[in-house]
Amino acid sequence: MQASIRHPDGRVVVAPLLGGASWIGSGPDCALRLQGRGVGVRHARIDVSSDGKYGVVDLGCLGGTRVNGERVVTAGPLGPHDLLRVADFEIRVLPTPTPATAAPVSQREAAALPYGPQPSSPLASSPPTSSPQASSPPGPWPQPSSQGAGVAVPALHRDDFLDIARRVHQRLIEQLDLRRRDVASMSDADLRALAAALLEPVVAEQPLPAGVPAAELLRFVLDEALGLGPLEALLADDTVREIMVNGAETIFVEREGRNERVTNRFSGEAALRGIVDRIVTPIGRRVDEAAPMVDARLPDGSRVNVVIPPIALGGTALTIRRFGRRRLGAADLLAGGALDARMLEFLGVCVAQRRNLLVSGGTGSGKTTLLNVLSSLIPRSERVVTIEDSAELAFDHPNLVALETRVRNIEGRGEVTVRDLVRNALRMRPDRIVVGECRGGETLDMLQAMNTGHDGSLTTVHANSPRELLSRLEVMVLTSGVELPIVAVREQIAASIHVIVHQARLACGARRITHVTEVTGVTAGTIQLQDLFRFQPARDGGSGAAGRHVACGHVPQFYEPLSRAGHLLDLDLFVEVAPAVAGASA
Repeated sequence: MQASIRHPDGRVVVAPLLGGASWIGSGPDCALRLQGRGVGVRHARIDVSSDGKYGVVDLGCLGGTRVNGERVVTAGPLGPHDLLRVADFEIRVLPTPTPATAAPVSQREAAALPYGPQPSSPLASSPPTSSPQASSPPGPWPQPSSQGAGVAVPALHRDDFLDIARRVHQRLIEQLDLRRRDVASMSDADLRALAAALLEPVVAEQPLPAGVPAAELLRFVLDEALGLGPLEALLADDTVREIMVNGAETIFVEREGRNERVTNRFSGEAALRGIVDRIVTPIGRRVDEAAPMVDARLPDGSRVNVVIPPIALGGTALTIRRFGRRRLGAADLLAGGALDARMLEFLGVCVAQRRNLLVSGGTGSGKTTLLNVLSSLIPRSERVVTIEDSAELAFDHPNLVALETRVRNIEGRGEVTVRDLVRNALRMRPDRIVVGECRGGETLDMLQAMNTGHDGSLTTVHANSPRELLSRLEVMVLTSGVELPIVAVREQIAASIHVIVHQARLACGARRITHVTEVTGVTAGTIQLQDLFRFQPARDGGSGAAGRHVACGHVPQFYEPLSRAGHLLDLDLFVEVAPAVAGASA
């Protein structure tokens, strides 16, 4: 096939058209590149079938696309006598000069037939190299949803599928008519059944790509309109630890500490924003141009962060940190090599003897998981108050009060911060206070709570090492608005924090506790630290996770008063035993 293009100045240019999809527009990847006023970067798409017919799809530009003088969204099958108009350009699609050409189709016949691949004339299986679909990630799409098995859609038809899904989604919104149907009072199952009944005749009318059953389109639209769309299958996959959405068309996941791109996609930005609203609205959060960033959580406790345009330049950015259906325990950390039995026994003593613990590390290093494990060691007779920005801690404790911050409302009122909650927790007669993360002025209040009768409290802070953690604490205390000399700040930190547990995610994706460090006091204005345990990487240049945890030979200072009080403590925990040498005689 070939396209005859008449330019506004009267010039006629003939361009070849390969089988499959060809874009019309001003962009460099368009097969029919038109430079002129009113032409979009990707203005329209021509789909050529093997029998010499073709169809045209308008891609939503302001000037639109016309066929035989009438503005269209989709039209086809069309023939050589049909005239396309894009801005001031006229286009006819003609057969190549061969003996056999397609019979012309009249305008009336073309208008009577729905556009779409027919069983007798399937579209060509390979797109032209100039088509954006040529750069689409390989593999089947869409992925199976949590409601049933998925279907493999050829790469050529992905955009067709999404275009149809967008139209069907809009029809669903129109038919539900929220002003007349009280969908808020309906259960999820009833609403899904109603939506399915409304959509079945709509889906039956759609010209689906070859090999894609109508049931899959129905399932995809229902998941996207009423559930979490392409996220459903990822959330059902226990191997996925993090989901990163960079706009409607790009999704990455983290498996076993490594990032990889998946082929799941949303039908468009509007569908993605709808899913974001379904996540944040039930917990009283909002995200809009006035508040373009928000933290939230899913019903299973997974942590959610959302950033929307204009802050996010490439479209809505959605990040989901998953914690798995089964919460990890101390045995899981031991089995995974995050720590060894000596370190776990020592941390158990710290919790039981009400030492203040601070867990530090980078993003995704496992701080929250470790905090959950440490909190499980708190005696069940004690009253625990947890404070978080977005509730994600899961404590199985009978005397627990869980508090969560609140963002300001649309009028700019009603905000409740972590600092407000820490101050209020002191009036709730807590035995322990657990703050999910200190990141600002609440650090001063937390340190004061630790130093005024609430020993045994725990919190986490982002930091690269125990020493850098101290510098971060100083900076965060200074942001509290209370003017304190740096010497007083350091003395407060040294008196409040007893043990620092630093965790890191290694380059290979493994998570390890790299330091268990005691804060021993202040000397000459500097906070003194001593390592009790640390992670020693292997020296053979192998995997970063192939090292071992070693004791540093220092006995904690607080062990001495405990020993005098009659506690039986195992001092051998801190004595390093040389590893056995392979092949040595007994």
